[in-house]
Amino acid sequence: MVETTGGGPGDGTAEVLDRPLPDGVRRRVVQIVSDGFGGLTVAELPAQLRQYARFAPNRRAKFAGNAMAAALETDTLFRQRIGEKLREAQPELAGALDSGSPPPAADPLDVAAAAYVLRPTGWVKLVASAGEEAQRADAERADEESRAELERLREELDRAREQTRSETERLRTELDAAKKEAESLHRKLRAALSDVKRGEAALRKLQGEMEAGRAEGQSLLSAAESESRRLKARLSEVEAALEASRRAAREGRSVEDMRLRLLLDTVLDAAQGLRRELALPPVSVRPAETVDAVEPGRMTPKDIAARALSENDPAILNQLLALPQAHLVVDGYNVTKTGYPQMPLEKQRLRLLGQLSQLAAQTGAEVTCVFDGAELVAPVLLAPPRGVRVLFSKPGVTADELIRQLVRAEPPGRPVIVASTDREVADGVARAGARPVASAMLLKRLS
Repeated sequence: MVETTGGGPGDGTAEVLDRPLPDGVRRRVVQIVSDGFGGLTVAELPAQLRQYARFAPNRRAKFAGNAMAAALETDTLFRQRIGEKLREAQPELAGALDSGSPPPAADPLDVAAAAYVLRPTGWVKLVASAGEEAQRADAERADEESRAELERLREELDRAREQTRSETERLRTELDAAKKEAESLHRKLRAALSDVKRGEAALRKLQGEMEAGRAEGQSLLSAAESESRRLKARLSEVEAALEASRRAAREGRSVEDMRLRLLLDTVLDAAQGLRRELALPPVSVRPAETVDAVEPGRMTPKDIAARALSENDPAILNQLLALPQAHLVVDGYNVTKTGYPQMPLEKQRLRLLGQLSQLAAQTGAEVTCVFDGAELVAPVLLAPPRGVRVLFSKPGVTADELIRQLVRAEPPGRPVIVASTDREVADGVARAGARPVASAMLLKRLS
C-alpha cells in the first residue's frame, strides 16, 4: 500500500511504492528517460549515465535501461529534470496529472509512467492501477491467445480426424482389393495345380501306353523271329525234299516229283502270307553297317594333320573341303585386310564374296562369310552370291563371337574349317572342335 514520509499534505513525493514497478510501466519510464536524456548536458547527468550521453535514444533504452531506471529512483534532481523535459513534451498529460484527473482516453501505462516521473498526488495509485490493468490486459490477452490456440488445436484435431478417416477408408479399400487379388491368385494357383495334376496323369497314361506298345512290339518281333526260324527249318526240309525229288526225277520217279512240287508250292504260299501279315519294312541297313570303323579312303582333320604338308599349303585346305559335309567359315575383314587392305571396305567384300562363290562351286562345301557389323555406318544392300551365306554381327556382338556361335551350333563330328589369322578366334574354334586355317592359306587357294 502507500506510506507518507516527511511531506506535507498533497505532496506526491512523500508517497512510496510498496511493490515492484510493473514491467509495462517500467518500459515506458525508461523510454521517457531516454527521450529526455538528449536534452540534458553532460554535467546535468548523473555520473553513472554520462558514458551514454552520445548514444542514440534506442541504444540508450537498450543498453542503459537499468542504469537510467536506478538513477531516476535514487536521484531526485535527475528525476525533476526528466520531469521538466516531459512537461515540455506532453504539457496536456502533465497538467491533467497535476489536476488529479488524468485523461480517460490515455493509455494507462503512459499515465502511470508519467505519474511515476512527475510524482503528483496519488501517483502510487495510478502506477498500481496501471499495473493491475496491464496484468488484467495480459491475462485477457493470454486468455484470448489460449482460446485461439485451443480453437486452432481443435481445428487441427478435426483435420487430423478427417485425414485419419479418409486414410483408413483408403487403406480399407486397398486391403479389400488386395484380398480380392489374393483370392484370384489362389484360384489361378489351384487351377494351375489341377492342370499340372491332369498333365501328370496324362503323361503317366501315355508312358503306360508306350510301355504296352513297346511290349507288344517286342512280342510281335519275337513271334516273327520264331516264325522265321520255323520257316527256315521248313525250307531246309523242302530243299532236302527237292534235292531228293531231283534225284528221283533223274531216276524217273515222276510221282515223287509231283509230291515235292506240291509241297514246295505250299511252303512258298505260306511264306508269302506270313510276309503280308507281318508287314515288315524292307531292309535298308545291313548289320555290318552298324559296326563303327574307318572305311578306306575316308579322312578326318586329324588324318590330314598327319600328312607331310606345310602348314600354309593350300593342299591342306583342298583336302579339308573335300571331306563329306564340310563347312567353311570365313572371318571376312580379317581375310580382306590381310590380302588387299588398301581397297575400300565395299570393294573388299565384293572381291572376297566373288572368289568364295567360285570356291563353293568347285568344292561343293558349305561356305559362310562373317563380317563385323560395328564398322557399318548404314545397312548394307548386298545380294549374296550363289553358294555363299553372308552374315553381319549385331550391334554389341563382334564378328569373332559370331564365328564362335556358328562353330558351337554345328553337331560334333562335322568337319568345320575357320579361316582367320586372329589367334583368339583360332584358339576358341579349336576348343569347340573346328579346324582353324590361316587367312594367307585361303588367299593362296583363292588366287
